Amino acid sequence: MDAKNGRLKLFCGEMDYIRFGRGPRPLVMIPGVGDGLKTVNGMALPFALMYRPLSKDFTVYVFSRRVSLVPGMTTRDMAEDLNAAMEALDLSAAAMVGVSQGSMIAQWLAIDHPERVTKLVLTVTLSRSNPTVRAVVARWQEMARRGDYRGILLDTAERSYSEKRLRQARWMYRLIGSFGKPKSFERFIIQSESCVTHDAYGVLNRIACPTLVIGGTEDQIVTGAASEEMAAEIPGCQLYMYQGLGHGLYEEAPDFLERVADFCRMGEAQ
Repeated sequence: MDAKNGRLKLFCGEMDYIRFGRGPRPLVMIPGVGDGLKTVNGMALPFALMYRPLSKDFTVYVFSRRVSLVPGMTTRDMAEDLNAAMEALDLSAAAMVGVSQGSMIAQWLAIDHPERVTKLVLTVTLSRSNPTVRAVVARWQEMARRGDYRGILLDTAERSYSEKRLRQARWMYRLIGSFGKPKSFERFIIQSESCVTHDAYGVLNRIACPTLVIGGTEDQIVTGAASEEMAAEIPGCQLYMYQGLGHGLYEEAPDFLERVADFCRMGEAQ
């Protein structure tokens, strides 16, 4: 399988990325705040296998945040880093698919650099902070400061998945939490803080590309209402809400990748 790990040396620092697929259309994926615990370094093959349905029609790039983040960095700052990474790879424009915090970054890229984004998929995210995300992030940051990696993973899983999925996943997260602990939680704290300071709500009307917002009615991290609120402000936006699913719907919904691929191909010659 065509899967490559890479590291860019940019003016802002180093950034890990992966690339897979051989399709004619470029597609950029931006992962969520878990990137603060582990970048995509060494993850090319697992990502390629997980998102294999995209590899026929797209060449997929997955970008981490820069390796060394600066305290106080915002999602808008991270969008500028992403813009620099795309420029370094001569990636002039691409369909953009964000998950959670990744979608917050994608919002700013589409607002500040509209030429970079041909299609925009905003998944399980928000455009401005709310009490739910503030409470969740505060809990995660408390765990991070005491080095409770396992606690962060389990709390995230409990808030993300349906009970059916949790019955299958709890043992795995307990196992993962027993090893692979990051040397530092600083990146995670910086990234999670940028989620609660994120506020693009007032300028969402500047997003000009075709946009699809995907949310879950049972989202216990950003809320489903945040997806509906955001979609109402983006011109011509499509909204799809998964009934009964939460923040982890992109792993649980069997048609998620097909829905994303169909939207990103929409209006293009086959």
